[in-house]
Amino acid sequence: MKRINISQVDTVFSNGCYPIEFVFYYTQPFSTKRLRGGLRKVASLFWPAFGEYREGSIVFDGYREAECFEEETVDREFDIRELEESILEVHSRFALPELERLFFLKVVHFRNGLVLIPKLSHLAGDGYSYFLFLSALATLTRPSIVPFRARLLNLALKPQHQRTALRDFVFRGAAPKPPAQENKLTVESDEIPRREVQAVIREATSSDGLRISSNDVLSALALKKLVKARAARWAGEVRLTIPIDVRGKLKEYGRGFFGNGLLFHTVTLEKEQIEASPIGEIARTIRKSMPLLSKEAYVDFLRGLEEAISAGRLDELRPYDPERGCLVTNLSRLPTDKLDFGTGAPQRVMPLTMERNGAAILAKGINFLLKYAY
Repeated sequence: MKRINISQVDTVFSNGCYPIEFVFYYTQPFSTKRLRGGLRKVASLFWPAFGEYREGSIVFDGYREAECFEEETVDREFDIRELEESILEVHSRFALPELERLFFLKVVHFRNGLVLIPKLSHLAGDGYSYFLFLSALATLTRPSIVPFRARLLNLALKPQHQRTALRDFVFRGAAPKPPAQENKLTVESDEIPRREVQAVIREATSSDGLRISSNDVLSALALKKLVKARAARWAGEVRLTIPIDVRGKLKEYGRGFFGNGLLFHTVTLEKEQIEASPIGEIARTIRKSMPLLSKEAYVDFLRGLEEAISAGRLDELRPYDPERGCLVTNLSRLPTDKLDFGTGAPQRVMPLTMERNGAAILAKGINFLLKYAY
């Protein structure tokens, strides 16, 4: 049996909220026998994904396929428009039930391809971890003629699991209360031409040397959209929360870290300012608010979470408050090209889980796709 203490950031997700779940559509089916073999292999490397949460720890007591894999055959063709025109129906059709372990994978065979639905508890890892894990699974599934491949791949793919590398932490409290769920979400999407984003970046660059990013522009667009949609519910100040991946700045984690390597950055703007200001100006405000990432700054962030836990302020242990603002996650750089299980990369990728007053930035060809839920 293996056991690891969860981190300060992991506690935010210890109630099972915010699972990471996508639909991947492949026009050319691949061997699910090899996929099941890949799952057995990857379980030894990414074992926390196949574990259970028990009183402040993730515990792994062995891999059992029946608890994390399911396969189904449907006697019809898959219509790609299902992923693009009716996300609520897609969610109803493909979303998986509550997790028994921290990961589950479902395969649905259609006459014209295959759909892969991997669901990862956010307690096990963040979006980066999700794709790190799936990339390793794809690598271990693809056929190869390289001698000693398994041993070499195990060395190359081995992730970093030390979740409390920066600051020791033991969580023994109750999980935060899950946020209230509305019965129905409105989900919309807008395709944003990349050239329009680049034009805003050029126009917003000024003599003070501040240069905004595409993420700043797209976050500003999402913020404006959600403020308009929630005009009757939000008044005064509106909080925009952006999850920041800290792996590139902290050697203690590194690019192989499997867990929640996140800092939740929040900037507060006046509702009237958001409604009246051009996108470039809002993007500049977002850019000016962004923190300088360092080991010291991140330790301060972790210490703040610990203080909230010690004081019993568990309501503060959530990425954002949908009653007071929104969260924008940038998924436009997802390495979908690495999700080749033997017959090529997926033709379509679509997130299944959307939270109220949340937005996701995705790639659509050379352009961006903004998806909103409110």
